[in-house]
Amino acid sequence: MEKFNTFTGVVCAVDRANIDTDALIPKEHLKSIKRTGFGPALFSDWRYNDDGSDNPDFALNQPKAAGASILVGRNNFGCGSSREHAVWAVAQQGFRVVIAPVEGDIPGFADIFCNNCAKNGILTVQLSSEQVDQIFEMAAADEPLEATVNLEDQKVIFGDAEFSFEVAPAVKEKLLQGLDDIAESLLYEGEITVFETTHNAQLLSA
Repeated sequence: MEKFNTFTGVVCAVDRANIDTDALIPKEHLKSIKRTGFGPALFSDWRYNDDGSDNPDFALNQPKAAGASILVGRNNFGCGSSREHAVWAVAQQGFRVVIAPVEGDIPGFADIFCNNCAKNGILTVQLSSEQVDQIFEMAAADEPLEATVNLEDQKVIFGDAEFSFEVAPAVKEKLLQGLDDIAESLLYEGEITVFETTHNAQLLSA
């Protein structure tokens, strides 16, 4: 997994709440047994017209969103089924960060989606509704909106606007080091080998 360093990227702002995993990647794209090639399927029902051409009204197809690596949505992002393909599609489209607001008792992200993001190198950032409203106002301009994401300092910077965010220490450390669950386990390969050797020896002598 690629290490998450401070970077500056272009924003794609999709002004919808409750974007579920079926909207992120509709079920007809789940037939592949491979873990690649899902990027073009991201938002496919909204992104493409019936004839397969690009829908120019959708945020991801607008010129100002070209090469976007920061995705902004509304609350309850990633709700619905637990399909990890949704996160693969987000990542393979090139997004490294997803931002959504907390609105009262409604979280920015569904738990399973949030956990899957962390396992696939994507940082999820929860901000206040007012802060996300401000981002959408900035994104409404005709020119691309850029932001700098600093995970170490836990800040997202949009020109003169700077927003701080919280992130679980364990998630932060794994992203900074570029460790997925397997890579983290391999850090303890020596200890695991010793345990397995001892464990097997005990079984053989039983």
